[in-house]
Amino acid sequence: MPTLAQSTSVEEQTLLAQLDRARMPTHIAIIMDGNGRWARERGLSVHHGHQAGRAAVKRVIKASLQLGIPYLTVYAFSTENWRRPASEVNFLMKLLEQAIEDELAELKRNGVRVRVIGRLDKKLPEALVRKVQRVIEETKHNRKLTFTVALNYGGRAEIIDAVRRLAYEAAAGRLDPHAINEENFHQFLYTNGTPDPDLVIRTGGEMRLSNFLLWQLAYAEFISTPVYWPDFDRRELIRAILEYQRRERRFGGRNGDYQSNP
Repeated sequence: MPTLAQSTSVEEQTLLAQLDRARMPTHIAIIMDGNGRWARERGLSVHHGHQAGRAAVKRVIKASLQLGIPYLTVYAFSTENWRRPASEVNFLMKLLEQAIEDELAELKRNGVRVRVIGRLDKKLPEALVRKVQRVIEETKHNRKLTFTVALNYGGRAEIIDAVRRLAYEAAAGRLDPHAINEENFHQFLYTNGTPDPDLVIRTGGEMRLSNFLLWQLAYAEFISTPVYWPDFDRRELIRAILEYQRRERRFGGRNGDYQSNP
């Protein structure tokens, strides 16, 4: 992979020079939105939009590695996305399968660990689940970047699943209900072992969380960009990080009480 200095334009070099390397986000989460609108504005099918979106995912993984971002999470398919036309859903499932098949070797070579969160035991095609299990297993020892894909994921579903597991533990006598706090509750979430995001980016101009990481985004900085996901690239990622660095993160404290983590 080319180094950052070898593969940047003059404009990107200018943006990079503005980055405060001491205040880089540890974990960036992205709501990838705008594939359909991108395609319609070009007279293309939504399938073309999703294919272009896949290329954007690859660009952002590469940029995260080059910028030294250790955690990246993307919202690939929500529990609500099953309401879309069957032809689109089927295409997305096949696209995800193909992406795993095509990119696995490069992910391993670049030290990317893949995690997949969501209800993987419900609705998803068996062939896709097998490929998901394979990429998780074959990348589990990588440490340069933890890339998490939210698949058949819903924030409310995650919290319900966590509460259900807590209830089982309490009923079995293994957990005192009075001892439940934010720290041990986090252990029952899909994202256990991953720090909460510092920055969440939504492409396509919308201003909603859309049921994404509802517990984990409590103190994340939210940035909405009008750029459609297929057009999102390293330059846009750097711009979002610069906006993040202009924010003062107080976590309930007073002005001037910047903290890197809650």
